[in-house]
Amino acid sequence: MLLSMTADFVRELLDSDGGVIYFPNSGLFENGIKIDNVMFTIPGLNLEIYWYGFLIALGMVLAMIYAYRRVRKFGLEPDRFTDMVLAGFIGGIIGARAYYVVFSLDKYLTDEGTFDLWAALSIRDGGLAIYGGVIGALIFGLLVAKIRKVKIAPLLDLAGLGFLIGQCIGRWGNFFNQEAFGSKTSLPWGMVSKDILNELYFFYYPENVSVIANRALDMIAHPCFLYESLWCLVGFLALHFYSKHRKFDGEIFLLYIGWYGLGRFWIEGLRTDSLYLVNTETLKLKVSQLVAGTCVIFAAALLIYMYVTVKKKGYTFYYATDESKELLRLYDEKNLKSRRKRGKNADDEVEEHILAADAEGENVNESSGEETPSDVETESVDAEGPSDTETESADAEDSSDTEDAEEENSGSEQKNAPDSSDS
Repeated sequence: MLLSMTADFVRELLDSDGGVIYFPNSGLFENGIKIDNVMFTIPGLNLEIYWYGFLIALGMVLAMIYAYRRVRKFGLEPDRFTDMVLAGFIGGIIGARAYYVVFSLDKYLTDEGTFDLWAALSIRDGGLAIYGGVIGALIFGLLVAKIRKVKIAPLLDLAGLGFLIGQCIGRWGNFFNQEAFGSKTSLPWGMVSKDILNELYFFYYPENVSVIANRALDMIAHPCFLYESLWCLVGFLALHFYSKHRKFDGEIFLLYIGWYGLGRFWIEGLRTDSLYLVNTETLKLKVSQLVAGTCVIFAAALLIYMYVTVKKKGYTFYYATDESKELLRLYDEKNLKSRRKRGKNADDEVEEHILAADAEGENVNESSGEETPSDVETESVDAEGPSDTETESADAEDSSDTEDAEEENSGSEQKNAPDSSDS
């Protein structure tokens, strides 16, 4: 049964306490969905935890988990990558808030015309712009990457995939805050609440001083937060599977900004609460549409250029370079030594790239008169079972000189055999 948007329903909705969202065109949730932007309150401290902040944090955590699981496949060393993540997290929060405040400055001016700094710093009730967050995260992350000498292109690829996860989850914070909705719609998933009806009505009838019920019967809004969440989900799935077939480092990030920019340009056109660069009767220019359009053009141009270049000259991925392999080898070696020092996993098998590098180092030592790799190789074989030499020494007891020499070798092998398993 469809919920009718009658004048009586509009009046009842306006007189209510709010906090209930209805979907009149769907035939579902006749009594609406009751929501509260407060997730829970910490007892004793009276500290309220908001859904908005929780979902943004959840999105970031899931993005980091995903990135850590794939960081080695992009040739990056996990410890250095952690530094980028921490810097990006801080920069993302600062950038998202600064972007929002700059383009809605009138909200943070007092009656005396002074700037309310504390209001500008309060982010618990919303007011974070995604494009500002992306820009801030990139600036801070890239600065630290420069300091830590991390390869930028594969880092950006992982960042793009992580951004899509964070944006997909974080957008649901707008649902609990009843914000980021769009213009009027008759689609089944259109939504309405007390707050939405009030804001949407005055968007269409700014000359009215109060809501006229008979003129508010079609004030059902596009759930733009849902559109963007689904757009990011599709983009993430597509780029996740495509990343295994990427043509060059940085391609995934360019595809991300192109895909997100394309969707954001469309979705921003539906929204009624946009930030404006210019907002006059003759010209209305939305900030996010301008940024989104620029991103699409930039990404498309650079992708075409790179595809042509790679086709002509070929491309070597960073993960295939000696630099990347050596950094990962040193990272694994450090972790292995740390575990063994703590007495944990002392018998773990060492990955081939560590053993190979160790063997190279021993070859160098041989020329300096130190222990040779041939000794290590012989010891590894002997650890698995008796060699032919050992068998012969047991049978040739009549030759004392041979026996003494072979017993000496056998003792040396037994002494060094455990070192082979720990290398």
